[in-house]
Amino acid sequence: MALLPVDEALQRLTENVQTGPSETVSIDQAGGRTLAAPMVAHYLQSPFDASAMDGYAVRANKDGSYPTTFRVIGEAAAGKRYLGQIAEGEAIRIFTGAPVPADADSVVIQENVIRNGDMIEVSGEIIKHKHIRRAGLDFKLGEELLPAGRKLDAAALALAAASGNAKLQVTCRPRVAILATGDELVAPGQIPAEDQIISSNSSGIAELVRAQDATAIDLGIVPDQTDLIIAAIKQAMNDNVDVLVTLGGASVGDHDLVHKALTACGMKLDFWKIAMRPGKPLMHGSLTAANGRIIHVLGLPGNPVSSMVCGHLFLVPLIAKLTGRTYRADIRKATLSTHMPENDHRRDYVRAEYILDDQGDLIVHPLPVQDSSMLGMLARANALIIREANAPAIDAGASCKILVLR
Repeated sequence: MALLPVDEALQRLTENVQTGPSETVSIDQAGGRTLAAPMVAHYLQSPFDASAMDGYAVRANKDGSYPTTFRVIGEAAAGKRYLGQIAEGEAIRIFTGAPVPADADSVVIQENVIRNGDMIEVSGEIIKHKHIRRAGLDFKLGEELLPAGRKLDAAALALAAASGNAKLQVTCRPRVAILATGDELVAPGQIPAEDQIISSNSSGIAELVRAQDATAIDLGIVPDQTDLIIAAIKQAMNDNVDVLVTLGGASVGDHDLVHKALTACGMKLDFWKIAMRPGKPLMHGSLTAANGRIIHVLGLPGNPVSSMVCGHLFLVPLIAKLTGRTYRADIRKATLSTHMPENDHRRDYVRAEYILDDQGDLIVHPLPVQDSSMLGMLARANALIIREANAPAIDAGASCKILVLR
């Protein structure tokens, strides 16, 4: 099977993905979730004409002129409106957020007022409607405030509360099963034997899943035995998962048994092997559970860095599609700090660090070691420099594309 270009692989991975079902949750449980339906306003905001400043609410003369002195006849505070009427030449003391009486048409800020007993003198110009927030200035009853697919961050939740949305319809969190395979692996906390290493991919991929508003289900580590791998895959198929992520064992070696096990479970293979570095042995397919549920299968490489890079590039947009969000990779232009040689026939994702210089420009520096087992370098990296296939050498100071990780 020929190496598939990255962009084509991503398109094929996401083009037929359907958004999952929805549920209604309380606002205090909605943080980080994704709206399944547009959010509309149940109230007016502001619900009344409100003062935007501390000062005095006044009324204009009929001829459009304004007196410079007013008699203070009452007070309005937030949560306690003034119930009387205001005649010409009269004012009420008013505080920010208080309802403006219907008879008043301007608020004079207290800094422009000299008060003497019940009388005030205005030292500056009085501008009609100044410092008054009109009813419905922010939003109106029934107005659509947020579209379906919006992730509910702090600002969105504040807007939901203000508009009377104590409950919100959100997409159900996709369930992502994570299966690591390999005789060489032991779980974190266990002491590895002489020829073993500690499994790290599951921990990294699980956090990547959780950060995308999905549920990570750890299926543990399965030895290199086809029957045991098949049993773990069937467990996932019976557990109503949306995605099965396998870690390692999807290459072509004698001990790489994942592809064989998936085929035995009925996987329909879409593609296998991508023209990229790191992450060439990436695999994608689908399984059909007994209840007809389609399970997306993503076989990530076993090398830790390859696994995480492919997780960012392929698993993140897959989960976004399942939750109904529009995924846009954070790709920016940056200035290269050093020379980079020409590239070969695969797109290269180079671990790198970027900074902002004094002018606010992005300066990016490739990290010195790019081996796909080097998690220390990946943890340092806050970006990936994207080097296209067969790209020529570039010198320091040249522009390049980066995928921002954090």
